[in-house]
Amino acid sequence: MSRRLQETEEFSSFESIRLLARAFRYVAPFKGRFALKLGLLCLSLLPLLVLPWPVKIIIDHVILGVPIGEQPLAYPALVVPFTEFLAGQTPTGILLWTLGAMMLLVFVVGAVGTGGAERDQAEGYLASGHDQATRTENEANAGFSMASGLLGLFDFRFTIRLTQALNHHYRSSLFDRIQSLPMTAFDDERIGDAIFRVMYDTPAITTGVYRIVLTPVASTAFGALIVVVLNSVFGNHPIIVWTAVAILGIGFAATVPFSGALRRRAGRSRRAGATTTSTLEEGLSNILAVQSLGGEGREKKRFDADSWASFSRHRSQVALGMIITLCAVVPAVIVGSRVFYYVANLVIEGTISPGDFGLLFSYFMMLTFACVEIGALWIRVQEAAVGLQRVFFLMDLPAERDPDDTFAVAPLADAVQIEDVSFSYPDGTPALRGVSMEARVGQITALVGPAGAGKTTLAYLIPRFIRPALGRVRFDDVDIEKASFESIRSQVSFVFQETVLFDATIEENIKIGNPEASETEVRRAAQVAGADEFIRQLPEGYRTQLGRSGGKLSVGQKQRLSIARALVRRSRIVILDEPTSALDPETEQRLVSALREASRSRLVMVIAHRLSTVRSADQILFIEGGRILERGSHSELMAKRDGAYRRFVELQTRGAA
Repeated sequence: MSRRLQETEEFSSFESIRLLARAFRYVAPFKGRFALKLGLLCLSLLPLLVLPWPVKIIIDHVILGVPIGEQPLAYPALVVPFTEFLAGQTPTGILLWTLGAMMLLVFVVGAVGTGGAERDQAEGYLASGHDQATRTENEANAGFSMASGLLGLFDFRFTIRLTQALNHHYRSSLFDRIQSLPMTAFDDERIGDAIFRVMYDTPAITTGVYRIVLTPVASTAFGALIVVVLNSVFGNHPIIVWTAVAILGIGFAATVPFSGALRRRAGRSRRAGATTTSTLEEGLSNILAVQSLGGEGREKKRFDADSWASFSRHRSQVALGMIITLCAVVPAVIVGSRVFYYVANLVIEGTISPGDFGLLFSYFMMLTFACVEIGALWIRVQEAAVGLQRVFFLMDLPAERDPDDTFAVAPLADAVQIEDVSFSYPDGTPALRGVSMEARVGQITALVGPAGAGKTTLAYLIPRFIRPALGRVRFDDVDIEKASFESIRSQVSFVFQETVLFDATIEENIKIGNPEASETEVRRAAQVAGADEFIRQLPEGYRTQLGRSGGKLSVGQKQRLSIARALVRRSRIVILDEPTSALDPETEQRLVSALREASRSRLVMVIAHRLSTVRSADQILFIEGGRILERGSHSELMAKRDGAYRRFVELQTRGAA
């Protein structure tokens, strides 16, 4: 990517927080649904506090036969109502009622106990893979719930719709922003990179926002509740409670030193994925050129190298994640092993029951889960920040916006004046030098000159695709520098040298600039452009569906459709860049006649090299080196013996001969 559009590779942890804070603006339309999601998450976590107790009841009061009320440690308030109901029951009765309670938990939250095999949760992804693109596609379509059963089903369906709505809103905002950028913004860029940002960088908002909104609240609250329950049951054994607190801290502290390294690796992984997307887009767009030049082998090697690099970069990111996990788990295991040695002795001494040991094991497993979520929070935030930074970089590029004191320029009545205009490309190369000209309604103005002379650049000034560094452009003596883009561009139909068609019907392609055009207007424009005859020969006529970029048509047919599209727009100014380069002589003559007819009520400007196209123009401007060297009609310019235009025509005539 060029230096002009290259975002900063390194950024600080503070910048990560700033990016996440900015991302929250896009959550605002969904704040009600996020509040409900948070409520569902907390609701799904609360039953987990109850899950270990049925197992303890069965171990102590069914298997060991200890009467309820005679166990070493008292039950906490959350299960006392149930144990009071069981008091006086036989072991068989206790078993049946406990199993019934467990079945109810299965039905409501999809869980029957405390271990990983006994607790269920719902999650789903609509894509799968191990490179940056496919993995982030998961994030854009993810649904999850900490519960299963009826609660989990509702939570899962609600979450997946919220995820998709958030990502749709975010990437639609980015696409809208790209549409508002100047048309020269991506002149030096690979379009595939922008595609990657829209499709695969935007899901970073899911990770970032979900983790910041849901993880701290839910996991911290859940971990704190476990500590409270442990304190209420094992309060006489402080080592158990303080070990639980220590594990909470270890999970977060172990991840902080790796934040910078993870940001760098995540950024490289995303850039490698963008390169692969760009290579794929270029290869498919230019497949005819590749095949005609025998470049299939080279393109295959290039794609293979970029594709493998994207996987390699992602593996490097995953490897760092495994190291971070190891750094958090090992200290936690060391700390936890000490308390389990202590608890085992308590069971042997009879201070606590075997059911209490199972209860404690279950709670520590849940606490570990909460610690993993809290510990991974900072790491996941860093990874999400990289994607957010790539998206916001595009959003922060200067867009084409109307000035604060904008005005709507009136419909062109007489002429466009360009006065002493100079313009240079971003690299400093001059394109126009002190150019002045006037083009009038009712006339055809032709811009002629060698390639790279500045003809197209000059034409770009009129719809304000570019702005002059010096000088000004006027519509009927009104400077358009502060005119609204809509009022200017609604008056201009521009037929570009490279024909652009969409995968839609022929009729829809012609009506893009004027969706309200009638069927008669569409056919009239096609007739004028010389397209009606070949269109009617197609099986479905004007309703023929074109392939990507009009792949079913010849170059000349595409060009005629592009001209018809410009004519049907009813604009006051029509600019055509090399409109006859792919037309046969007969069609060219019809088009020249049509342009003459169109110029009766419009300003028509033609950029062309072919003498047959410009000969009948009312005004010919010969441009070379960014300057207008000569101006006049064909006969006037040909009358100059040593004139630049005459030499240009004679060279073309000799070349044709």
